[in-house]
Amino acid sequence: MSFHEISIAVRAENRASYAFRSIVHDVLHLGSAFGLFDSQVGKTVGAVMSTIHLFTSLRAVLATTTPAQIAQAVSAKVAAAATWALNAALAMKIALLTLGVGLIVATAAYMSWLASSTREAAAAQAEYNAELDRTPVNARSVRRAGEEEYYRRGVEY
Repeated sequence: MSFHEISIAVRAENRASYAFRSIVHDVLHLGSAFGLFDSQVGKTVGAVMSTIHLFTSLRAVLATTTPAQIAQAVSAKVAAAATWALNAALAMKIALLTLGVGLIVATAAYMSWLASSTREAAAAQAEYNAELDRTPVNARSVRRAGEEEYYRRGVEY
């Protein structure tokens, strides 16, 4: 018997006992409404009825199935869950590897661009320094008219 058939047997038992549980619930409600029961008695009777319902459901399942069938149905569900978890883990691994490779490619492209920009900046600085070496020393600084006099005398404040 499959897990689905066990579920159908339990549902059939639940439907059969629903009318009985409904009657007991109504009697408890009316009894507490008229003061025949307090809340503790209602809880106790409800717990007893739930216990009876549990054992009746178990009896219905065990009457239609053998323990080997139940174990087979449960092991099939556990195997399906394990297979699903394995497939999810493999999908996550593939996704992370794909993202990782993409990240490595993007990082390599950025590093290449950065190296090229650094080389261009170094070449421009070297060209500037070479041009600066070719200019005369006295023409290297820009001076305003009249600054020569300050340099000769010193700046007075």
